[in-house]
Amino acid sequence: MRTKFDAVVIGTGQSGPALAVRLAGAGHKVAIIERNRYGGTCVNTGCTPTKTLVASAYAAHLARNGVDYGVMIDGPVKIDMKRVKARKDAVAGRASENLEQWLKGTRNLTVIHGHARFDSAKTVRVNGEVLEGDRIFVNVGGRALVPPLPGLGQVQYLTNSSMMDIDFLPEHLIIIGGSYIGLEFGQMYRRFGAQVTIIEKMPQIIGREDPEVSAGVADILRKEGIAIETGADCIRVQKHGDRIGVTLDCTGTLREVLGTHLLLAMGRVPNTDDLGLESAGIKTDTRGYIAVDDQLRTNVPGVWAIGDCNGRGAFTHTSYNDYEIVADNLLSGDAQHEVRKVSDRITAYALFIAPPPGRVGMTDDEIRKSGRRALVGKRPMSRVNRAVEKGETEGFMKITVDADTKEILGTAILGVGGDEAIHCILDVMYAKAPYTVLRRAVNIHPTVAELIPTVLGELTPMA
Repeated sequence: MRTKFDAVVIGTGQSGPALAVRLAGAGHKVAIIERNRYGGTCVNTGCTPTKTLVASAYAAHLARNGVDYGVMIDGPVKIDMKRVKARKDAVAGRASENLEQWLKGTRNLTVIHGHARFDSAKTVRVNGEVLEGDRIFVNVGGRALVPPLPGLGQVQYLTNSSMMDIDFLPEHLIIIGGSYIGLEFGQMYRRFGAQVTIIEKMPQIIGREDPEVSAGVADILRKEGIAIETGADCIRVQKHGDRIGVTLDCTGTLREVLGTHLLLAMGRVPNTDDLGLESAGIKTDTRGYIAVDDQLRTNVPGVWAIGDCNGRGAFTHTSYNDYEIVADNLLSGDAQHEVRKVSDRITAYALFIAPPPGRVGMTDDEIRKSGRRALVGKRPMSRVNRAVEKGETEGFMKITVDADTKEILGTAILGVGGDEAIHCILDVMYAKAPYTVLRRAVNIHPTVAELIPTVLGELTPMA
């Protein structure tokens, strides 16, 4: 059987459903295909469930430290991991179900559950049926990288996906990988009561970040009792009875960590290896990411790759922006419409430990390599009233600007509210306005954002 569509969307991650619904709303006959749970990584094994777990862990942390706020709790704080998991499952389950209902209730949109593979540049096969699409959009996302670590086949291990099935508290959780996923799971399980060791092969955790941000995050985690081992350049895994041993180097010193459970958080790989891309002639890079241009078009006319599978962003917000770029460029219908491009996007992200670091723009290393003459302002969170009042004074605010053009180059806010306050900076950067606009703003007291104008009023030459 062969069915003709104006557009075929493969995958229901962050960008696919929005694009399918918008195309259908414009009168196009659209099919969207999902082989697993509706919503992709973010809804099922990423943002939604993990941040729900983070909220439970934060509640446990506040309860344990209630005496600092004058709140007395009789007896030790107890964690019911089955109830923690049930809450997480309910939140994520509702999100997935609501998405499914939205898609299935959309006019002009056919929802198909199955595994799609390309037959040609214009056709995909799913459940024995051939779908022909004038336009095909690949939105298949990614999964946890499982590297060929020596000895890994001897032990059971977890990934961010299988962690979603955990309804018990590991005695000692070893996490290999010191970036977003590893650090978030590390802090939440430490707050649930587990012993936690984080292993990172690079000299610092969060390798892309400024050293002082990395050091600040490490200090926050260590104060909560999390062990952090960096410079683990030769990782090996082996079984020790009912324990898992992870050796950190091959120098003869045999640094080794023993734990009960192992979580791999060493990066992501795209779900592109079983799509039949070769049948369509679609090119990928050496890591399997689909190659796209600045408008997210592949090398094959009529085929786009959106979301994590294109390697142009690893966040939910960049995936959704992919949808906006493609939809606006296809549906604007206005000759005066400015073409939207991936290169217009400003790097921005947050790490959802507590307190969270928010980042936008260039790092210090990138600024120095650019040769720009820069000014920087910095303020510890211990001098931010909102942080003092909340009893969360770890971290700092740092803003760097171009001394000549007055544009904001980069900002890091590591501290309470950092994931929200950073948007004050991001919006001004998108407006291409000078930092003096923020410098003269009158922000609300008492907030973290209130101190942004103050920091911009205390700029000094960057060292």
